[in-house]
Amino acid sequence: MNITLLAATDVALGRGPILGSVGISGLTLSAGLLLLLGLRGSDRVKLDRDKAGGFGIAFGTLAVAAGTLWGDVVKGISEVPTSLIQGSGVGDVGLGGTALALTILTFVPRWKRMIWPALLGISAGVIYGQAGGIWGIGVSLVLKAAGMLGAL
Repeated sequence: MNITLLAATDVALGRGPILGSVGISGLTLSAGLLLLLGLRGSDRVKLDRDKAGGFGIAFGTLAVAAGTLWGDVVKGISEVPTSLIQGSGVGDVGLGGTALALTILTFVPRWKRMIWPALLGISAGVIYGQAGGIWGIGVSLVLKAAGMLGAL
């Protein structure tokens, strides 16, 4: 009986991913839920400024990669801070400068409400993919990790 159980377990795990078919949209949903629950005060997900910003960046990056409704939502969220930075009258900031400003605004101030670093992080995740350069490396790493998670 133990041999049959072991063989059945081996076959079940050996034939496909452990998590089943997740995909980028599934990972985006999961990241968004973790961020939302953390912002709402879950006892399992504790957010500080850095975690809220990091979850926001990951969610924004995954949502753009997932496309469809996810991409539209985060692009809409990112338009407000991006337009404020680029339209601030300080000249041509460029997407790299916007990405840098969003990163500073996400991680440097002492935010009392974690919604702000989360929203700025979502905006940064969207802009990183558009800015290219060193910002694109982070996007590639998040997407590579997401692909590895989806294959588990």
